[in-house]
Amino acid sequence: MNACADERLFDWDIFCRVVDNFGDIGVCWRLAKGLAGDHGLAVRLWIDDLEAFSRLCPEISTVDGRLLAAGVEIRRWSRDFPSVEPAAAVIEAFGCELPESYLAAMAARPSPPPWVNLEYLSAESWVDDCHRMTSPHPRLPLVKHFFFPGFSPRTAGLLRERGLLDARDRFQAQPAAREALLRSLGVATPPPGTRLISLFAYAQPALAALLARWADGDEPVLLLVPEGPVVGDVMRFFGDERVAPGACRRRGALTAAVLPFVDQERYDRLLWACDVNFVRGEDSFVRAQWAAQPFAWHIYRQEQDAHRIKLEAFLDRYTATIERSAAAAVRQFWLAWNGWGDVAAAWRLFEVALPALRAHNRSWAQALASAPDLASSLVQFSRNAVK
Repeated sequence: MNACADERLFDWDIFCRVVDNFGDIGVCWRLAKGLAGDHGLAVRLWIDDLEAFSRLCPEISTVDGRLLAAGVEIRRWSRDFPSVEPAAAVIEAFGCELPESYLAAMAARPSPPPWVNLEYLSAESWVDDCHRMTSPHPRLPLVKHFFFPGFSPRTAGLLRERGLLDARDRFQAQPAAREALLRSLGVATPPPGTRLISLFAYAQPALAALLARWADGDEPVLLLVPEGPVVGDVMRFFGDERVAPGACRRRGALTAAVLPFVDQERYDRLLWACDVNFVRGEDSFVRAQWAAQPFAWHIYRQEQDAHRIKLEAFLDRYTATIERSAAAAVRQFWLAWNGWGDVAAAWRLFEVALPALRAHNRSWAQALASAPDLASSLVQFSRNAVK
């Protein structure tokens, strides 16, 4: 641990660029909170867009001229990077490239701090071999270590704070907790027998067909849609271009409510409260697995359909222990949701499989939780590196 210019001490520096992908900061913010809260470490989070971050973290406050939240100090990553002493360990998130002056300060220390490049999550088999690979800096006496979150024992695991699954179980055992959450989001408690579905996705051209199927169905559906690109697709189905939080529309058996942007803790509870969760990217994808409810993943699209390989790799792992018809239903619906098939037709089989998926997802989450979490893996790595 090293003294900074202002005499504060930091165990970890985390660097993340919000402007490249807003979802990246969701991952980094959870990681920073885990290192600080679960491991008692002093963490400094460097972000290039504090205004965007404040939406994710409305509880940020200024104390003695410092921006603080959840025990983490938040600093602006500006073009004119300040002169600071590096922390005892450093995370470069998703290849964001550290400032040259900071790299020079790392190299100037008698023992350079462990330097981690935190990579994107993948279930592909090659990740096992690449986890902890090293890359020497071309000019400076520094070595970067590639750290891969993942689903196998040979990776760094997934983000999971202490007590998460116990908190989930307590919430799901109390109907009043779900009702209180809905009220806090401006949503009335639905009638008994209503299926709650959360929808967090990228823009989705195929959505109208699925919404129509729910609207024409026999079972009432309450669709909860946090602010994001897909809200416009939902409102256009109802013939309305307005997308303000609080908007509520109904057609047939389907009611759709647009939710305000929520912080991570309330978003977790939203996933716990719903019967089916549609998620996107990486952060909500992992949180849906901890929610232990049926879910569908809208993966980030890449050129030449490269994202399909990543999607299929996860499906191979995730469906390996599910009964064959349920596994086929999951694969067909997820592929259709991502543009390879008829979403409305695939929903019919997915809906039939929901009871089997509820049981599977609970055991799946429990199995994932038996492995070390990402923050703990990073802490252990940094301790071993300085021995």
